[in-house]
Amino acid sequence: MPEEILASFQVRRLSILDEQGHADPELLPGLSDDELLRLYRAMVLARTFDERAVALQREGRLGTYPPIMGQEAAQVGSALALTPADWVFPSFREMGVHLTLGYPAVQLLQYWTGDERGQKTPENLNIFPFCVAVASQIPQAVGASFALKYRRDPGAVAVYFGDGATSKGDFHEGLNMAGVFRLPVVFICQNNQWAISVPLKGQTAAQTLAQKAIGYGFEGIQVDGNDVFAVYRATREALEKARSGAGPTFIECLTYRMADHTTADDAARYRSPEEVALWRRRDPILRLERYLAGRGLWVEADAAQAREAAGELVDAAVREMEALPAPAKEEMFDTMLASLGPRQAGQRKGR
Repeated sequence: MPEEILASFQVRRLSILDEQGHADPELLPGLSDDELLRLYRAMVLARTFDERAVALQREGRLGTYPPIMGQEAAQVGSALALTPADWVFPSFREMGVHLTLGYPAVQLLQYWTGDERGQKTPENLNIFPFCVAVASQIPQAVGASFALKYRRDPGAVAVYFGDGATSKGDFHEGLNMAGVFRLPVVFICQNNQWAISVPLKGQTAAQTLAQKAIGYGFEGIQVDGNDVFAVYRATREALEKARSGAGPTFIECLTYRMADHTTADDAARYRSPEEVALWRRRDPILRLERYLAGRGLWVEADAAQAREAAGELVDAAVREMEALPAPAKEEMFDTMLASLGPRQAGQRKGR
């Protein structure tokens, strides 16, 4: 008998805004001028927070910190597509997502000093704690999406992770379950090319990470992760699809980590200056500025004003964070369990 083709697949790539600030008008997501400027200011805030945090760590005022420089479009563009009914499961490098959704900057700084009180999410935000253990937030997010479906809640779940997470079993187990049960979850991978010092080619032989979703029965799409319009549109459509009951989506945001993996890393030991320079020319903020300038919505003075406003906000958060009293030792038990057992209760009392 002749061979039979059982199925064939394609992986789409979405790009709307190029490096020179030119956008495809047919693909633009239809944002108003006010929404465009909100995107820009949120990206500037994320960049400013990041720069301040790195400086604070170098001064010994913060602990080890993971920079997000270069990934602002992937974070801000996806965050602005979320609604208050949606749930967010971050990894450890989503400060741009947090800030865009209104998470207090003082608490982000507090967390990176080692103070766990920074993880106490405000009541109006559905954001789970940072997850440093690579990929372990993915099964948790899938479980939450299962709960949403079971309860018939209107929201969806967005879970963030890096390219390194796709090499972990948690990733594959989570995607498999999401596909089988058609769960309302969007997997957002910030493929920044490096899992610490391991390049993408050392993690997978696949042409894209997006195609990994095909094996689990749902769509994977790659977007230009430095194109804030492409990220926003892909995330918005994936969330709408999830909320409608049509199942999950895997979004691969192809971007680049322009700084070190963390402040404990030296990326110059494994990356060439030429590679970094190439991606600096693809800076997501620069290309959005060029687009806004072409629309008559931005001049150089606007950049200075945005940076100044962001700097004032972050500096005020730094002052507030450094004025906070140190946590009492018994506070380590306060958010550990819903209710303490006899052993933990005794420990809290110092017995």
